[in-house]
Amino acid sequence: MPTSRPPITPPVRDDIGTIRRANLLLRLLATAGKRGLALTEISARSALPHPTVHRLLKQLNNEGLISQHEESRRYLLGPVAYELGLAAAEIFDLRHVCRPVLEKLSGETEDTSYFVMRSGFDAVCIDRIEGSFPIRTITLEIGSRRPLGVGAGGLAILAACSDEEHERILQATAPRLPDFGKLDVQQQREAIAGTRSAGYALVKNRVTLGVTALGMPFHDSMRRPIGAISVGAIDSRMGAQRRRQIAQLLKEQIVRIEKAIRDLSPAFIER
Repeated sequence: MPTSRPPITPPVRDDIGTIRRANLLLRLLATAGKRGLALTEISARSALPHPTVHRLLKQLNNEGLISQHEESRRYLLGPVAYELGLAAAEIFDLRHVCRPVLEKLSGETEDTSYFVMRSGFDAVCIDRIEGSFPIRTITLEIGSRRPLGVGAGGLAILAACSDEEHERILQATAPRLPDFGKLDVQQQREAIAGTRSAGYALVKNRVTLGVTALGMPFHDSMRRPIGAISVGAIDSRMGAQRRRQIAQLLKEQIVRIEKAIRDLSPAFIER
């Protein structure tokens, strides 16, 4: 009598893992700007095998989320990613809240002010206003992203995270830190401690020589640090007394931002 065999169960696809890996690739391409990234660069930065990266890129390309340059063969964000970003901006865009704040900051300090938002392990520059001082410091382009903790705004957000979360972020961003002024994890830990002690983030000559910047985070209604505002200027304009004045100005504007956030749609606050 033949023995019965158990039914063959088809393999279960790791759909969640696939989504996470695809999301990782999209975030990496978001850091590359117009130049894009080659397959080998994406594989190295994502720590994923070439075949996996190639398969995911092909699928993302088919959906229009990324594109591939015909000559260089480098990968870039695609038109659908842009369309989704525009749609999301209708819900999550805080520029209308922070723009008046930046105008006030740059108007009173005469220096460049920035608004950054947290995006995973990165800080993304959402808006920027240049001051009227003749020597201007432009350290961030709108749309650019850097690991949390690199600039004043990102450091302010990182320091506002719990100890457990900021350690997780530091471990995730450690391979990218040497690209920004030869930073390392221990330097970041020291910067976090200094930020918490001072009540604001101070970045001096860490990324851009001759530039000092102050940053302060803002929170959503659940007290999660979601963004930051900062002011950057040449070192000679950032003495101790002026830093205290700018820190007080930042603190006043953070109160203004957080009040506006509490009045926003729950769709934003509960994200």
